[in-house]
Amino acid sequence: MTSVSKKKEGSVPSTSAQRTVKVWDPIVRAFHWTVVAACVLNLFILEEGKYWHRVTGYVVAAAIIIRVVWGFIGTKHSRFSDFLPTPSKVVGQILDIVDRNEKRYVGHNPLASVMMLCLMALLAATALTGWMTTLDAFWGEKWLEELHGTIANSIMVLAFIHAGAAVVESWRHRENLVWSMVTGRKRA
Repeated sequence: MTSVSKKKEGSVPSTSAQRTVKVWDPIVRAFHWTVVAACVLNLFILEEGKYWHRVTGYVVAAAIIIRVVWGFIGTKHSRFSDFLPTPSKVVGQILDIVDRNEKRYVGHNPLASVMMLCLMALLAATALTGWMTTLDAFWGEKWLEELHGTIANSIMVLAFIHAGAAVVESWRHRENLVWSMVTGRKRA
């Protein structure tokens, strides 16, 4: 369950051995990496509007639905109630960062919560506008195609900010946050 090494009698405990806890369950991790793969595919590899681009968008739409449901019935740190970012929590974290007195969170911190919810909303909007472009009512509408592209590009910008923040936070708190999204575990 933990990564604490067994202590031999008379020995000094290793400082490198740290206890870990489960934070990100398999559904949260699958959602995260599905979205990462889909964004890379649809933004950089697959041809816009073609079959595999659309299939990838539908996979993201299904992943969002699963994640939203899981946000209400899932494990502790996957629930929206665990990380709802109130204005006072967000301002508090910003002030703590400025004062260099930032708290460490086992789950999402308030700013990460805002980022996650924004990304989920943009992903849903991208899936919706992409689907709408396939409808007869909107066929060939340039404004909708431009809106779809703008939202998708916004996701890319926020994803780069998110990844950069994960690297900075990993350095500041001396733990690999990217790896925790692979293993599901963080330092206790």
